[in-house]
Amino acid sequence: MKSDIPVYDIQNFKTYKNDGILVSRFGYYAKQHQHLHSAHRHSFYHLVFFTAGTGKQQIDFKKFEVKPGLVYFMIPGQVHSWDFSTEPDGYLINFSSNYLSSFLLKPDYLADFSFFSGQPDHQVIELPTATQERITPIFEDILKEGLNEQPLNDDLVKTLLIRLFIEIARTTNVMQNPNGHSYNHTLLKNFQNLIETNYAHLRLPKQYAELLYITPNHLNALCNDFLGVSAGTLIRNRVILEAKRLLINLDLMISEVAAKLNFDDQSYFIKFFKKYEGLTPEKFRKLNTNTHGSK
Repeated sequence: MKSDIPVYDIQNFKTYKNDGILVSRFGYYAKQHQHLHSAHRHSFYHLVFFTAGTGKQQIDFKKFEVKPGLVYFMIPGQVHSWDFSTEPDGYLINFSSNYLSSFLLKPDYLADFSFFSGQPDHQVIELPTATQERITPIFEDILKEGLNEQPLNDDLVKTLLIRLFIEIARTTNVMQNPNGHSYNHTLLKNFQNLIETNYAHLRLPKQYAELLYITPNHLNALCNDFLGVSAGTLIRNRVILEAKRLLINLDLMISEVAAKLNFDDQSYFIKFFKKYEGLTPEKFRKLNTNTHGSK
């Protein structure tokens, strides 16, 4: 089986005090890991706060500027690449999916922050100067804790990390729906989680509605009320996103991409992709491999 886009795990990096987290000044990190400038995925959460540098970055095929005062967040599985015009610096934190789970009673705590939603438009945030001034000392405190030789656990680092998320969410008004723990919101999150694990095999809203023990109409109304799109659109968008992620890997033939996504044949996959993206998979690949590259 040919490989997909490179996936890097937290263990691929020299970790910081604890196997579940890496904290670094971004300029040093970018120089040490040049291979990360081309398209890749992480199996961990990742955030960068830029204090210097300019250029471009892509998160799941959406392009964003790189500039001082910008913070971005990524969740496991997203495809990312950088293209810097001037030398960057700032702070970087990578942490594993279960890094905070033993510390918090609520296992899905990060879901309360829209910058961990997996939607690129919510993940890249230009911070007000006052917020930048508040969070910079938090990053510095986390870095200092990594140099602390005392045999302490890293609960302080976890506390600082949570404070960082809250400061950014509070000052940029990007907290999730304040009624986020309602029954309907829980249903929606469960639907999104089911899509994430089943999109290649289950394509119809009624299949997901059965798994959720609700009617297809209820599921569709839920998606329209909360997100402004139909349940079918959410499913389709996830399939297309994965198709894009696979297409920028030049080692995979179009037929292999179609097979990975459980399409009956290549021609049906091409028609499906062109209908919703306005161009063929081959054209998309040509347009995007120049900027993303392939490893």
